[in-house]
Order: sequence, then C-alpha cells, then structure tokens
Amino acid sequence: MARSKRYQASLKTLDRERTYTLDEAVAILKDWPACKFDQSVDLALNLGVDPKHADQMVRGALVLPHGTGKTVRILVFAKGEKEREARDAGADYVGAEDIAKKITEESWLEFDRVIATPDMMGLVGRLGRVLGPRGLMPNPKLGTVTPDVARAVSENKSGKVEYKVDKNGILHASVAKVSFDAQKIRENALALIEAVLRAKPASAKGVYMKKISISSTMGPGLRIDPASVQTTAAA
Repeated sequence: MARSKRYQASLKTLDRERTYTLDEAVAILKDWPACKFDQSVDLALNLGVDPKHADQMVRGALVLPHGTGKTVRILVFAKGEKEREARDAGADYVGAEDIAKKITEESWLEFDRVIATPDMMGLVGRLGRVLGPRGLMPNPKLGTVTPDVARAVSENKSGKVEYKVDKNGILHASVAKVSFDAQKIRENALALIEAVLRAKPASAKGVYMKKISISSTMGPGLRIDPASVQTTAAA
C-alpha cells in the first residue's frame, strides 16, 4: 500500500530495531508533521491470552484521566423518570420503541454509544443484529446496562473508553488526541495499561503483556518496552 509523504517522513525518525520508553515515544509522535485534523493517539497491546477460551477474554471500560478529546453521541433506551434523567445528564438521543423503529426501518445509526436501563433490554435485544456487529450493544460488564443512566451518560461524555481483546490477542484503544500535551497523553496511556493489567485472567499463562505500540491515526507505530511501562504503571 502506498504511504503518504507525511507517513514516510515520520518513519524516517524511527529506529525500527529498538523499543522506546513511553515518554520517548510520545515526544517523537508529537514532533511528527501535523495533519489537517486532530489525530487520535492509539495504543495496541499484544496480550498473552487465547480469546477463544471464555476465561481468557480481556474486556472492560474506564474513564480516562483527561478524556479522549472526542465528541461522543449517546443514545439511551429508557422510559419515564429514567428518560428524564438521561436527558438532564446530556444524552443526545433518548427513547424506546420509537428509536428502535427508526433504527430498524430507517437504518439510523447516528450515535457512538448505546446505554439502556435493564427493563429496556428486551427491546434492545431485538436490535442485536444491527448493534452487535458494530460494537454498540449495551453490556452490563461495561456499565452500559444500568439503572443509573445519568452516571453512565456523564462517564461516557467525559472520556470513558471500552477495550476488548480481538481474536488474535491484540487490544486496540484510542487514548488521546495528538493536540493533548505530552503529560496528558502519557497519563491516559498508563491508565489504560493499568486497567488491562488488573484485568489479567487468572488462567493466562506465561508473559501477559507481550508487545505495546503507540501511534497516531496517520502515523507509524512506535514500539514501547513493556517491562518499563508495567513498572511505571504498577508504581
């Protein structure tokens, strides 16, 4: 695949034979040629787990210390008092059967996160074929099926990210914007790494965090020394 001149220029600043500390990697990333948009900063963690086994699935959510820098459009399935609480908390869309009908009949998907009260899951479950493949299905483990919709909306608006290891044992997540200062990028990245370390399955054997890389949306990946980051995260 042909790479842009900007990508090629960024690549020339790297030593592909070495791993960097997180601080070094963030400094290099922020020094790369700017784009016309504010790029995301993404982490990729290669974990020593086999997701084909249910007891080795690594999945969760956390609120990043400095948010993600993204505007998140939130849809809440709720009725009555919970509908009012969701609207007051800043949900972009709130409803029940009317919203479900719009999704199924109009293929409407103008939202980034779905939250539902437990009593709404019978209705939401019927949307599984649409929401599931897009990673939008509410899940109690991620705090998106909850009676406390106001808190869920607030957390998601303020920078809550979900993470899940894929079938190859790799976990991807956006943790910041390139425009963030280096310290905020570092703290957000460490927060995710700490969360993933805490989520280590008891059945996982051998090296858990095998590789870490950080990149911008349009830039190459910088390899980070897992040992140094884990020491910092555990401190």
